Amino acid sequence: MHALVEQLRGTLLPAVVTPMDTDGVIAYDALTAYARRIAAEPIGGVAVWAHTGRGLYLSVGDRSKVLETWRQVTNVPIVAGVGVPRSEPAQTLQEAADATVAMAVQAAAGGADAVMVYPLAALGGLPDGHAQAVALHERVAAESGLPLVGFYLHGEAGGYPYPPELIRDLLSLDAMLGVKTATLDRAIGCQDAIWAGRGTGKLLITGEDRMFGPSFMWGADTALVGIAAAQVGLSAAVLRTWTSGEHSAFLTASDRLDRFAAATFYAPIEGYVQRMLWAAVWEGLIPEDAAHDPYGPDVPGQERELVVHCLEELSHYPAT
Repeated sequence: MHALVEQLRGTLLPAVVTPMDTDGVIAYDALTAYARRIAAEPIGGVAVWAHTGRGLYLSVGDRSKVLETWRQVTNVPIVAGVGVPRSEPAQTLQEAADATVAMAVQAAAGGADAVMVYPLAALGGLPDGHAQAVALHERVAAESGLPLVGFYLHGEAGGYPYPPELIRDLLSLDAMLGVKTATLDRAIGCQDAIWAGRGTGKLLITGEDRMFGPSFMWGADTALVGIAAAQVGLSAAVLRTWTSGEHSAFLTASDRLDRFAAATFYAPIEGYVQRMLWAAVWEGLIPEDAAHDPYGPDVPGQERELVVHCLEELSHYPAT
């Protein structure tokens, strides 16, 4: 466990997109080409089946094939998001836990190195929700045999605020690699979660696309983010310059990343997946006919113009 923690610490794990057509059919040729391009970037790992890749919407067969595709093109650690698939709605918390465990077992069978556990939002309002959340993570680890990443996810994406006490209890589990924060715009919640993990020796993982640079200043030491699904270099530069103590360069890199984030992560926040797909097309990572997000909101064409304009502006300035 310690070896994987130290292997991932200080690295970037893109939460990658899944190229699809308008009907949600995965374009596997496009996925293979995209995976090869991302694997050639300065990354420490990759996150599949995550929110950015619409992992909970994929069929069992597609999940396996997506994981297989990434496993074939890279030797870096793969973290798979696991939760309750949208095609298998859970009527009870027991069913939700069972579905999460089943997805983790599938990830293990497919060669994932770790799993990131989607929160069960209903636990947030229960008197024993804290204990149930810890028990869920213990069960996922026991039945899948894989190490875990906890996931403090904002409510707009189906999560709930993890209090510092829960963060500490999760990080005390032997199977836990770290906890990722994705609080969207809740600076206090992000700070409290990161600070709760200090001194544990576990990974303090940022998933804060709109607070990326600040989250490192608050103590994050690793990144697992959807904004790195395209333009990986922008995210990598922020992490690299912070880790190396190049603070002037860090400010420049953070400003560049923030400009890109402002063009892709805003209300409706679920539209970010489509905006990132447009960015990937502009970069030549995926073809136009595979750049569709059938599970998100309708995003008007002028928003694509904003993404492209931002990327063209950034391209005129040398990278850090």
